[in-house]
Amino acid sequence: MSHPEPALGSEAAPPEGFQPLFRTSPFLDLVGPLFWRPEGESFTVGMRVLPRHVNGSGTMHGGLIATLADVSLGYVTAGSRKPPLRMATASLALDYMGAAPLGSWVQARVTIDKIGRHMAFASASIAAEGRPVATARALFAVLEQPSS
Repeated sequence: MSHPEPALGSEAAPPEGFQPLFRTSPFLDLVGPLFWRPEGESFTVGMRVLPRHVNGSGTMHGGLIATLADVSLGYVTAGSRKPPLRMATASLALDYMGAAPLGSWVQARVTIDKIGRHMAFASASIAAEGRPVATARALFAVLEQPSS
């Protein structure tokens, strides 16, 4: 089933205050666009559910919800330190509790639970238009920081 892709300036546009994610990759370019909005010492990551993001039921694919969780958990946790931490995802767990329909705005709010010398723990709540979609927990391996 083919869906026409809306232009970024129209249906994909984020809510006020969000801007294109400050860091990307070929994979994120493929699944995005992703956006971020500063919030105090932290930030929220979000995206609009576009036709290419949906499953056969017309809602955001669960794998993309997991991607949004991993990116938001990692970016917020890494960015909480100066310079940003170098980390790798060691474990990611999600509990799905709702659906994000086509066209909805989905965002992840992250809570950093603990950052140690070798490991970091964070959790996130993911919502579509304010309705719960999933919760996520991640464990990150903190990698060697370059010597200054």
